[in-house]
Amino acid sequence: MSTVNSAASGTSINDLMATMNAKKTEKDGVQADTDKFMTLLVTQLKNQDPLNPLDNAQVTSQLAQLQTVTGVNKLNETLETLKSSYQSSEALAATNLIGHGVLVEGSNLTLVKGQSVFGIDLATAADNVQVIVTDPKTGKDVATIEMGAMEAGATPLAWDGSSDAVDAATLADGGYTFRVVATRGGQPLTDVKGLTLDSVASVSTNSKDGVKLNLAGKGAVTLADIKQVL
Repeated sequence: MSTVNSAASGTSINDLMATMNAKKTEKDGVQADTDKFMTLLVTQLKNQDPLNPLDNAQVTSQLAQLQTVTGVNKLNETLETLKSSYQSSEALAATNLIGHGVLVEGSNLTLVKGQSVFGIDLATAADNVQVIVTDPKTGKDVATIEMGAMEAGATPLAWDGSSDAVDAATLADGGYTFRVVATRGGQPLTDVKGLTLDSVASVSTNSKDGVKLNLAGKGAVTLADIKQVL
């Protein structure tokens, strides 16, 4: 026995309406081009010189031009429909990230109760990687985290706040900055990025900028800026 849901998904309704409107726009656009062409052709035929009438080649050429223009318009309208559908899917994916922690390019980390999460993004594998933590209040390096060899890609990391002090005392909670030093074959790697932890507060969309994720710390970013979801 078939069942009917009492409420349809808002996204499904929007997608359906968008598809219907896109088809109507396509039909109206093609019909307008056809009507315009036929009006011009009839006018030419009415006003043609009886001693020098339009030949079949001219009419055929004009028909070919109409088909080309109509085809291009159809393609453009189809691409616009696909773009709208893609943006709808992208917006839905972005909305699912609200409230999640994410790693984005940055050099800040926050120590809370002796714990911090950040990340490293390497374009290529490295033989040795170091993370150097700096206290922005003093400008002094306060901790060195030895990571050893690492593979290419984005890697989330957890740090317990241990300092470079002789007793490895845990640093005070608060904000710090960090930089990544990576080498391969004894040579420094330049395409190395630090990743900072942030959270997705909301999502905004518009026709000009597309889908934007509004992060609590960094502000507006795109989905492509998100290196990892935690």
